[in-house]
Amino acid sequence: MDNPLLRSLALLDTSGYVIIAVILILVAIAIVLTITIRARYGSLERELRRSGGAGGGFQSRVLNRILSDAQDARASNPFDLNTQAIIERAFDAELRGLLVGERFIKASTGLLIILGLVGTFYGLTLSIGRLVALVTGDAAPGTEITESLMSGLAQALSGMSVAFSCSLFGIVSAIVMTLIGVFANVADRRTALMVQIEAFIDNELGATAPRQPAGVRGGGHGAALHPATSEDLERLMQGFGATVQQLQQSVAQFDASLQNFAATTRDFREFNFHLKDNVQRMSLSFGDLSETLKEHTRALRPRG
Repeated sequence: MDNPLLRSLALLDTSGYVIIAVILILVAIAIVLTITIRARYGSLERELRRSGGAGGGFQSRVLNRILSDAQDARASNPFDLNTQAIIERAFDAELRGLLVGERFIKASTGLLIILGLVGTFYGLTLSIGRLVALVTGDAAPGTEITESLMSGLAQALSGMSVAFSCSLFGIVSAIVMTLIGVFANVADRRTALMVQIEAFIDNELGATAPRQPAGVRGGGHGAALHPATSEDLERLMQGFGATVQQLQQSVAQFDASLQNFAATTRDFREFNFHLKDNVQRMSLSFGDLSETLKEHTRALRPRG
């Protein structure tokens, strides 16, 4: 029993076979890259677990570079160490090919769909062109008309077969790559490896900066201060002394301002008291003047 899919594939021309072959080759490359990159990350992870510590070293260049860069950064500035940046910089320098492969795998799904659409439009264009040529062709007598019509329809169906076959292969290949990305994602494997490397550096090498410096080594009285901590404490005490002096000056200025305000208020109270006394005196004077004016007015009136 013949398979309809195989019969449709038999109608393809050379261009259709080329497009389908390119799609299958891209799928094979993406699958091989996925397996290879995951295996590489897995070997780095196993080597990291087998390592006995910072003194043993590693066989891979990328791990040795990360270890060396972390030790140099810790020696230069132990309080400001960006472990993640060190790991990403080492991966970009030593595993550039793997990162390019990751980008290809990520873009392969869309690329397969695009190739399927290219085959679809090519096949439709080919089919329409053959139908137009069939309709506008010169008429032939008798049986030649039937033969040319059948031949033209077969060629038009061949173009349709190219269109739908390329679309089918492109969509199926994209589905396969999507499933591979779900169950065997390369980026997730790399992220997990970077997290394990960062944990190794933080735990085994003590590369993270301390949260706060220990001021005293040991317990009890008479414990010696760390030299760097002693200098920091001395600078801190000097700054605290200067702050206290500024605070004392501010308090003295505030006290002087209060005294000036009190003296001003006392002067104002004395002025108010004198003003009240003067007003009372002026009131008495105006009363005496009023009585005197009344007496003179009565004296000047004519007697009847």
